[in-house]
Amino acid sequence: MRIIKHRWALVIVALLGAEASLAEMTAFVNVNVVPMSSNTVIAAQTVLVEDGIISAIGSVDEIRIPKGARAVDGTDRYLMPGLAEMHAHVPAADSRNLDRDFSLFVANGITTIRGMLGKPSHLALRQRLLDGELFGPRLITSGPSLNGRTVQGAPDARRQVREQAAAGYDFIKVHPGLSAAEFTALAETANELGIPFAGHVPVAVGVRAALELNIATIDHLDGYLVSLLPAHSYESGGYGGFFDIMLAAELDPQQISEIAAATAASGTWNVPTQVLIEHRVSATPASELQNRAEMKYMPAETVERWFATKQALLSERDFDPEVAELAIVLRRQLILALHEAGARLLLGSDAPQVFNVPGYSTHRELQVLVASGLTTFEALQTGTTAAAEFLGTNAGSLQVGKDADLVLLDANPLEDIENSRRIHGVMLRGRWLSGQALQERLEKYRRD
Repeated sequence: MRIIKHRWALVIVALLGAEASLAEMTAFVNVNVVPMSSNTVIAAQTVLVEDGIISAIGSVDEIRIPKGARAVDGTDRYLMPGLAEMHAHVPAADSRNLDRDFSLFVANGITTIRGMLGKPSHLALRQRLLDGELFGPRLITSGPSLNGRTVQGAPDARRQVREQAAAGYDFIKVHPGLSAAEFTALAETANELGIPFAGHVPVAVGVRAALELNIATIDHLDGYLVSLLPAHSYESGGYGGFFDIMLAAELDPQQISEIAAATAASGTWNVPTQVLIEHRVSATPASELQNRAEMKYMPAETVERWFATKQALLSERDFDPEVAELAIVLRRQLILALHEAGARLLLGSDAPQVFNVPGYSTHRELQVLVASGLTTFEALQTGTTAAAEFLGTNAGSLQVGKDADLVLLDANPLEDIENSRRIHGVMLRGRWLSGQALQERLEKYRRD
């Protein structure tokens, strides 16, 4: 990481006024810019935002603050693009949980989410969020999932893909249970219509066939462990467990590089959601996860249900904690191998899910990506520039002309991934929200 410094001599105190959340122009004054388009920090900058777009970036000695603009003091702080959570679950538009989940995402610097289990109500919700009528991150949404219970044969798969594409969903969600013929029909129709399909890899299909059929993202690394089984491996007796983790002792790690290269060649992206797997099957006691600070924002009955889910999985007859720990190690190796092979990764944690509190779990996923071998810059790319490239949005980097979905941090995230949690405030579609304002939103959901 390079740090680019500029001298500055600007008195900013007079510019700092009361927060005006709907002001048309905002100036971040004397801030360190983390553009994410390169592994650099550009010191002593002024960043102007007008009508939701970054309009100017330059030295504090060169950029004039327009009259009437709200000034945000960036001294000793770091401004970076907002993060994308690429595997989220969104309640129905009329759910009482909607504002809580959206507030948790935004308070954690998540300015875009990809909803992986869409509902018809999400189409209007997506537009209301974009128009600023409703508080929350930008929403990319699938339709209702296509799975073994909802699809009745290949013709039905084609029909449902056509209907969802015509309805305006952003992509097709694949869940388990589809036959090979149904999945192929889904894929061919989606490819013909130009709508992505993403999610799980049906057992009847397998990773290599899914790659050949142009699946847009594989989530949870679903199907990858099975692809590493040597020929004629039957030691598991058919029990794979949660995402096949109980197969870990039978896998051939030498095959990781080959499947990583095949993934890179196919152009398919991966959303590992590694923290989801580790929360469920690691040796970390459920009681410890239950007592994490962020759990206070979730209903007590939800946290209790999560506790019971983990306990039930660990109590399954054929569950082996040593094999589970080996699976965690192999999955982390696979994440790094995919990255090093050039297979693209996207940031996603699957929230809300078992011990995955919206927003907080995204930062825990960043920690896991770094623990897997990515640098802090590479990990942050999965939720910024990479997410914007995959989605085709005008966000993800801090440059003139980009959408102003931004996060102001109290420390440099490129030095320590933990610093991405140190949020001073968030700009959401050009609207500035101080840390205090965000905390006030969360207080109504806090349990004492």
